[in-house]
Amino acid sequence: MQKSRQNIKYIFFDFVAAAISWTLFFSFRKIYIEPQKLGYDIPLAFDTKFYTALIIIPLFWIIMHLLSGYYRVPYRKSRLQELGQTLFTTLIGVIFIFFALILDDWVGEYKHYYLMFIVLFGLQFISTYIPRVVLTTITNKRVHSRKLLFNTLIIGCHKKALKLLEEVEEQKISSGLKFVGFVYVDKKDNYLLGDLLPNLGYIDDIEQIIAEHKIEEIVIAVESCEHCKIKNIINKLQGTKVVIKVIPDMYDILIGKVRLSSIFGMPLIEINHNIMPVWQQHGKRLLDVVLSTIAIIILLPVYLFLSIGVKLSSPGPILYSHFRIGKGKKPFAIYKFRSMFVDAEKDGPALSSKSDSRVTKFGRFIRKTRLDEIPQFFNVLKGDMSIVGPRPERQFFIDQIVKEAPHYLHLLSVRPGITSWGQVKYGYAENVTQMIERLKYDIIYIENRSLYIDFKIMIYTVKIIFQGKGM
Repeated sequence: MQKSRQNIKYIFFDFVAAAISWTLFFSFRKIYIEPQKLGYDIPLAFDTKFYTALIIIPLFWIIMHLLSGYYRVPYRKSRLQELGQTLFTTLIGVIFIFFALILDDWVGEYKHYYLMFIVLFGLQFISTYIPRVVLTTITNKRVHSRKLLFNTLIIGCHKKALKLLEEVEEQKISSGLKFVGFVYVDKKDNYLLGDLLPNLGYIDDIEQIIAEHKIEEIVIAVESCEHCKIKNIINKLQGTKVVIKVIPDMYDILIGKVRLSSIFGMPLIEINHNIMPVWQQHGKRLLDVVLSTIAIIILLPVYLFLSIGVKLSSPGPILYSHFRIGKGKKPFAIYKFRSMFVDAEKDGPALSSKSDSRVTKFGRFIRKTRLDEIPQFFNVLKGDMSIVGPRPERQFFIDQIVKEAPHYLHLLSVRPGITSWGQVKYGYAENVTQMIERLKYDIIYIENRSLYIDFKIMIYTVKIIFQGKGM
């Protein structure tokens, strides 16, 4: 709730700043630029076009700041990073406005174009950055003086956890951590933190504990002998909207995992799986919607052909739908052209193989060309899926995979896709062992995803479709 209120403040000041800068720039054009072109002074009048722009221009800037990811972290902003981010976003936005709205202006001299660009950039940057730096400074002072704290949970209960608690309490300048309790990893009778913090439970109850105590940050403070358990802990934290940090050991520091983000903060490793920049995340969703809409329109004749082919291949419906698990462990109905005989899974869920007798002749063709998947463009438009992402699975198979590969849960942190690197690199999996083998490719994709990688995967998918190598 407090994050939302903080973001509202930033958005409000950004909106007002954009309105002020555009008003001043409009006045500058009327008072200085246009008289030099016309040869006489003209009265400063705010017409309908001005008031329309006074709404549209600030909304444009809010969208620009949203795409830049500025509102993603409302607290603990670095004023130096804020300066660089504001400069860059302002430059990109002013270039767009200049070419879209200003370049057609009549001017007395060509150098007036340069002057207008500099004035618009200066007004927009100054009016945006000054309120931001003031608000950020006030907020940081509240954090440092312990007037603004964030509910924090410690995972661990022995020497490292105790040292963490002592260091935080001894800080003259607060890092904003408010420890509300700890959870233990191993069930033992004695805990060093037992007399200092309440024991909120066991690691298996972590999701319930986070919800009940409104946890915003988690610090993993397990002992060196328990480092093998960190992976399991992080797996259990998948899907939770909390900041996750780990106390580093000397090895982590030497190999460069620890990054200094605050002079006053503790040296902690923040677990961040948002590798893709924010603007690329928004760009990916925009591309998903645009490309899916185009694909559905272009492929209408293919949809008709496949519908007829499926109907003639065997009795039953044209489309097949069942529930799979998507981002945040949310189930959704996935659509496919039916490639099997009706009641193919009457004995329970089963993976298909190359010689699967349940697959029709026409179904074998559409599986090889991946054409059975194209109804999933509608899943993309609904927001359940992306064009590129790990292939979604049914809960029945996820339960089996997680027993052997708990890190599968990392796949549930992103939207599943129509195609994936695992699908391109490995193909269809015929059993749980092969699904686990394919998993490593999808994990690598998640940790390295970018629009560039997405485009490469799409190109190779199209190549597979034309080569008929889908199975």
